[in-house]
Amino acid sequence: MTSSRLAMFPLGTVLVPYGVLPLHVFEPRYRVLMFDCLRAEREFGVVLIERGVEVGGDDQRFAVATVAHIAEATELPDGRWVVLAVGTRRVDITSWLPDDPYPTALTEGRAEVPWSTAASEELTRAETAVRRILSLAGDLGEDVASPLVELSDDPTARSWQLLAVAPLGSLDKQGLLARDDPAERLGQLAERAEEQAALLAYRLDRE
Repeated sequence: MTSSRLAMFPLGTVLVPYGVLPLHVFEPRYRVLMFDCLRAEREFGVVLIERGVEVGGDDQRFAVATVAHIAEATELPDGRWVVLAVGTRRVDITSWLPDDPYPTALTEGRAEVPWSTAASEELTRAETAVRRILSLAGDLGEDVASPLVELSDDPTARSWQLLAVAPLGSLDKQGLLARDDPAERLGQLAERAEEQAALLAYRLDRE
């Protein structure tokens, strides 16, 4: 498989395909990234930081990332950017290149196991559990998506959007991002969501 060079934006959050990512870009090197991307394919990679912090570099990153397409970008008078990006596809990072001036990597597309009847069944289960989490978390005053959030009619897009809105930790989402079989990924999402829903229901009963 052929590797392609991709500008990378390491973050403390996970972007998944079909997920939406608002960004406030203020570091000088990432301002340059915005200029370069907007002049080309309007794409960059988003990768979760494994150790370290977002600002300043010197971090360690996971090996599975998501390509983001810049849907909207506004440059502010002081040079900062307000950006809205949408996840498009997963990639494997095969090697990191020297920062010049922002992180860049060689990447390869990551294959997805075809959709199946099992995936459809797990999608129904996962969606029920995630919407229950969102409802319970909302009742507890947490800042989460609405339990009535609208998702795509396309099952593949719907499955990724469901993971995007699920109020799970970044490490859980990263682990699910790396799963190639949608039935397996959705089954694990359902399990995590059901466990989280049980904890939230317990908290709600205690209040």
